[in-house]
Amino acid sequence: MVRRYNERLREFLRFGVRGRSGGIAAVVVDAPSIEALDVARELGIPAYSFFASTASALAVFLHLPWFRARAASFEELGDAPLIVPGVPPMPASHLMPELLEDPESETYRATVSMLRATLDADGILVNTFASLEPRAVGALGDPLFLPATGGGEPRRRVPSVYCVGPLVVGHDDDDERKENTRHECLAWLDEQPDRSVVFLCFGGTGAVTHSAEQMREIAAWLENSGHRFMWVVRAPRGGGDDLDALLPDGFLERTRTSGRGLVVERWAPQADVLRHRSTGAFVTHCGWNSASEGITARVPMLCWPLYAEQRMNKVFMVEEMGVGVEVAGWHWQRGELVMAEEIEGKIRLVMESEEGERLRSSVAAHGEAAAVAWWKDGGAGAGSSRAALRRFLDVGGRELRSVET
Repeated sequence: MVRRYNERLREFLRFGVRGRSGGIAAVVVDAPSIEALDVARELGIPAYSFFASTASALAVFLHLPWFRARAASFEELGDAPLIVPGVPPMPASHLMPELLEDPESETYRATVSMLRATLDADGILVNTFASLEPRAVGALGDPLFLPATGGGEPRRRVPSVYCVGPLVVGHDDDDERKENTRHECLAWLDEQPDRSVVFLCFGGTGAVTHSAEQMREIAAWLENSGHRFMWVVRAPRGGGDDLDALLPDGFLERTRTSGRGLVVERWAPQADVLRHRSTGAFVTHCGWNSASEGITARVPMLCWPLYAEQRMNKVFMVEEMGVGVEVAGWHWQRGELVMAEEIEGKIRLVMESEEGERLRSSVAAHGEAAAVAWWKDGGAGAGSSRAALRRFLDVGGRELRSVET
């Protein structure tokens, strides 16, 4: 699909180079659009990749070509750990589903080609901040990070990495406009005690991945736990749109009348909910946008990955960053089910125990570091992400002046 539009992109870039004052300094593409790098390279325009997830995930992906010698496929490795400098041991089974397919399949080949092409970029912008992933960021900058290829070929180096995150929605300074568009769920949160609400949200498509049986387990815990909750829910695939029929009899009505919980169908303003004073824990699918919002809001997380690179993010969030705990039974592709008792136990850990307080302190520290990296001035490490973006722009400016000369 991307290659189909390369000719249009080529004409656009040619016009920009010859027809505009100043010209085009650089091209930035996201990972699925990496084929566009060929066009930029053909025209002599610097080309950069934007990696929307973690530096740790990037490190794993860039190392994958060297792991294939161990087995016929990544799926064959099962839960065997992949050892990559700068990141915790990563079970092979936690890779993206596309990488667990038959290595001869078109999907697998296209995915591996996309990851390899990232090494051909002039630099990589990553949606993270340096103090959140110091080991991974340091490893990516090591000239010996990638193994030697052998055969007399020079060792490849990772292009310059610019940590420019976290790229999340900030506070809205226009109070009047915000009040006029305020979601009704925020009014419900206003009535709850501080840090008392468990917020469950599984992303734009995550909720429909849950089976009807899994949704009933979630509902059973929510009703019996005694904790306040807000659950953003959509009907599962093939389950119809009638949530009343999918959930335990009378669950939605009892939730509405008790005032202890709120079920929001389809969508809620997640960033605003996480920043609200009454939100005390976040049950998340570990999508990196959601995780970044949780970190910047200083809310501890229960990690329940579903698809894409979320299983990898779960490892980083729990074992490296210390911002969440794992919910056992999440591997639905293996027929597992997260039981109500598991959800209740982990919620109690986060909301009521000393370990939960340590987790809250850890995520609060990372949240403050995120603010320092992007929004605040002064102090050690202040503005590291803004400085990284500035370095990227300065490099682009120098390269543009070189092209003009």
